[in-house]
Amino acid sequence: MRYLKTNTTYCFSPPVMIATFFIEIGLAIYVVWRYKLNEITRLAAALLVFLAIFQLAEYNVCEGSFGINSLGWARLGYVAITMLPPIGFHMATKIADQKQRGLVAFAYAAGIAFALFFAFSGDGITSPACLGNYVIFESAPGSVWLYTLYYYGWLALTIVYAFTRAKAGIAKNKARALTSLALGYAAFILPTTAVNIIDPSTRAGIPSIMCGFAVILAIILAGGVLPQYYRVITLGGLVSGKIKK
Repeated sequence: MRYLKTNTTYCFSPPVMIATFFIEIGLAIYVVWRYKLNEITRLAAALLVFLAIFQLAEYNVCEGSFGINSLGWARLGYVAITMLPPIGFHMATKIADQKQRGLVAFAYAAGIAFALFFAFSGDGITSPACLGNYVIFESAPGSVWLYTLYYYGWLALTIVYAFTRAKAGIAKNKARALTSLALGYAAFILPTTAVNIIDPSTRAGIPSIMCGFAVILAIILAGGVLPQYYRVITLGGLVSGKIKK
């Protein structure tokens, strides 16, 4: 574990990756323990688990373990992050109490298609490399622009949808939860974009860098979105048993 022995801890180095994994998996456990398991809680926990899986996979691209080579870990990591956009959009619709079945189904269908491509196609993921500061992944050139459109498109749609519904006169707890979710996803995208603008060479490591910032999303989700969503219901006594005491 050569990177754990270095005297320098970079923003996206293996020690930070494994620390982020423990933070995210710990938050997932906390969410399941703290809140009653309904659809919103399950989606939040799933999002946190997938974030944690990517960090673990990224760490093992650098370190290797459990008999899985770097390419296998890279494939697992890509499958995990590919499911984040549909889960986030689905969660936003549930918080807003809207049925967007067509859009949700389309998001999941696209995500599953990309996940299968990355998991089983020989050209899906090739030559992952640990640079010490972040991990880079190479994929089939023709798939990059399409995947970028899928990923950024659904993240942007989730942010716009959440902000729009938060201002649509819905209950305060739902509006605050949606606003927190939108801010969490913005924290997921904007710092990565800023890093890429400042240093274009980092574009090869977008998934690694983005998920380095994703711990902000994880903290906002567990510390902002769910508490905001349940707060008015609990304090107002409108629904009992929503939150564990």
